[in-house]
Amino acid sequence: MEKIGKYAFIVGLVIAVLAGLGLDQSWVAWILALLGLIVGFLNVGEKETHGFLLAAIGLMLSATAIQAIPFVGGVLTRVVVYLVVFIAPAVLIVALKSLLVTAKD
Repeated sequence: MEKIGKYAFIVGLVIAVLAGLGLDQSWVAWILALLGLIVGFLNVGEKETHGFLLAAIGLMLSATAIQAIPFVGGVLTRVVVYLVVFIAPAVLIVALKSLLVTAKD
C-alpha cells in the first residue's frame, strides 16, 4: 500500500505540471482530486503530518503571488493551481486525521 501512495504522489505531480503547461482537459481535475485523496490516506503518516500541512499551506498561498512574475507568471500560476487541486484533497484528509488524533487525546 505504501508504494501505491508514492506512485500516486508522483503521478499526481506529473499530471498537474502537464495540465498547467497545456493538457487542460475537464477530467484532469477529477483525476488529480482522486490521486490527492489516495495520497492523503496512504502516503502521509503521523510523523509527516505537520510538515506536509505546513508545506501545503505555503504552496496554496504562493499561488496568487506567482502571477506577478513577468513572462512566466501565467504558466506558473496554472501549474500551481493544478498542484493545489491535487494537494487540497490530501490536505483535507491529513487535517481530519490529525484532528481525530488530537480529539482522542
